[in-house]
Amino acid sequence: MIFRQLFDEESYSYTYLIGDEGTRQALIIDPVLAKYDVYVQLIQELSLNLVYAIDTHVHNDHITALGKLRLRFRCETVHGDESRASGVSLHVGDGDALGLGDLCLRCLHTPGHTEESYCFLMEDQNLVFTGDTLMIRTTGRTDFQGGSAEKQYASLFDKLLCLPDDTLVYPGHDFRGMTKSTIGEERQFNPRLLVASVEDYVTVMEQVQLAPPKGMNVAVPANLRVGI
Repeated sequence: MIFRQLFDEESYSYTYLIGDEGTRQALIIDPVLAKYDVYVQLIQELSLNLVYAIDTHVHNDHITALGKLRLRFRCETVHGDESRASGVSLHVGDGDALGLGDLCLRCLHTPGHTEESYCFLMEDQNLVFTGDTLMIRTTGRTDFQGGSAEKQYASLFDKLLCLPDDTLVYPGHDFRGMTKSTIGEERQFNPRLLVASVEDYVTVMEQVQLAPPKGMNVAVPANLRVGI
């Protein structure tokens, strides 16, 4: 497997480029418009054929590169079934699979941060891309964009934490320079996952006091058009 983790310094966002070595088919997860030229250069240097450009959800802190990548590479733009974004050429549902040569990405509907939030599991590679649902030692905020602490609790405890402890976790963001974790580490050390009940989790999330993301009023409308 070809694997690259890329970072956007302004939004503290991670983007993931995955390719199948045999077929050179590739996909990209959560691409940031500001880094579009970096992606194009890397795809060309590695002689990859971009098949899918995926957003884990409608982002509120940066503009997606999905639309621009589609125009350049004629790839499928991918959102979850629940997404209201226009310009999406392929909608996926819970349990669906995206094939990429010998690689397979399983789609997990994980609402809570937003209603259309998805995570993507590569069982053969023992890793999961968790978007803004599960991050390193924290979880995604649930206070706008249709967020729900109750739904996020179910997504975390009934789906992600059911994965094997050694499953690698690659999040959508990190603000402290951490690049990856594991399900076992997060189960043991993530303070938001040490709650005893859904009611306790809701209380924890109600106590989170964060300012709205900078540029949200620009990013969300743009991302509802896949950045075009």
